[in-house]
Amino acid sequence: MSVKTKSKTIYRCQECGVTSAKWMGKCNDCGKWNTYAEETQVSEKSVNRSHLTDFSSAVNLISEVSAESVKRVCTGIVEFDRMIGGGIVPGSLVLLGGSPGIGKSTLMLQVASRVGEKRKVLYVSGEESQEQVKARADRLKLVSPHLYLLSETSLENMLEAVTKVQPELLVIDSVQTTYRGDLAGAPGSVGQVRECAAEFLRLAKSKGITVFLLGHVTKEGDLAGPRVLEHIVDTVLYFESEKQLTYRILRAVKNRFGPTSEIGIFEMGALGLEEVSNPSMVFLSEHKRGPGSALVAALEGSRPFVLEIQALVSRSYFGIPRRMFTGVDFNRALIILAVLEKRLGMNLGNQDVFVNVTGGTKLKEPSADLGIACAVASAFGNFTCPSDGIFIGEVGLGGEIRNVGLVLERLKESERLGMEWAVIPKRSLKEKFKSDTMEVVGVETLSEAVHWLKARSGSSARENSPV
Repeated sequence: MSVKTKSKTIYRCQECGVTSAKWMGKCNDCGKWNTYAEETQVSEKSVNRSHLTDFSSAVNLISEVSAESVKRVCTGIVEFDRMIGGGIVPGSLVLLGGSPGIGKSTLMLQVASRVGEKRKVLYVSGEESQEQVKARADRLKLVSPHLYLLSETSLENMLEAVTKVQPELLVIDSVQTTYRGDLAGAPGSVGQVRECAAEFLRLAKSKGITVFLLGHVTKEGDLAGPRVLEHIVDTVLYFESEKQLTYRILRAVKNRFGPTSEIGIFEMGALGLEEVSNPSMVFLSEHKRGPGSALVAALEGSRPFVLEIQALVSRSYFGIPRRMFTGVDFNRALIILAVLEKRLGMNLGNQDVFVNVTGGTKLKEPSADLGIACAVASAFGNFTCPSDGIFIGEVGLGGEIRNVGLVLERLKESERLGMEWAVIPKRSLKEKFKSDTMEVVGVETLSEAVHWLKARSGSSARENSPV
């Protein structure tokens, strides 16, 4: 590398990476405030920065390329392996993100310990000493004969250790503490994160090493330097729930080697994160029958499970009624309330409406629309929604119930949990579902579904409800 001869000061947004000649309070590209940081930029003509790891191949026909070496490695944690597609892929670069204290380091130490029973694993910590990592492993009762520890923040020293140990799995905790010595900028800056992640990508592809990068999140809950990291890595895993919750939800946001939107449910215990094999029973363990409660069969990736939706409707004492929704899309919930008012005649204009998905789960698909609408109608009409059935269906603006995908899988999961009835779109009845213990009811409109629910509840609605 040649000697630096010329440099200048620039300001770079730590969110999107755009540069500016002067400091600005608000980034014009991403719209974030107070994200510009001062950096020293070296002229590209005066610095010849070479890659620390070579990654290239000859030109071959695809029919001549063998994929026998790309065989997944099971970690032994069933929930984790299923979520990423059946195990980790050799030569892949995986990013694991989440809020501080949610269990990123704990989960990766468990994965490293399991893989280290038969293969060499190098765990690099830039935030803890070797003694501190060992103390955590002892607390979790993790013993691995092939697990190596390194406390380091220099990228060059990490690559030297990789050359010496020759691991099959490399864990970097975290990528924000890693820096490259010949690159200007503090550790964690956009430039450092981008260059270090790109170097780990070349290392993974050229050596066939699986690399896990642990990433911090911003105060808004996004991965630090999200677009910089997410475009480089092969897989993005993200903890959705908060650290105060007992159950942690890990979602595969991006996966080049498996399905996306798959989730894994873990419970934080004395021995670390323990997998939850039956999340539906966990979410329904405290379910109680009453007005404003409805069950839906949601789908996360390819996995169906039953969730409880709670709704509370009360008289508003303010000029503008409050609308608070947790776990569901705000705009979609407003559309459902508008349909209830327009198509069913419910007077919600002077009512505060609160909707919550229990367990800290976030519903991102429209199949829960019918359950949300029935929960609000039950709370407004003050009649009890039976707790032995589920709702499946999307609500249209005209009040019609639209079909959703994978209805049979949802019904099978509900039947396995002992549900006695299910309200689904009438078009979905064309799919053959045979059951001796579960009644399946097809409806065409939201009004038809609410009236059926009221009749089944066996109790009368309050006088001011038109339902």
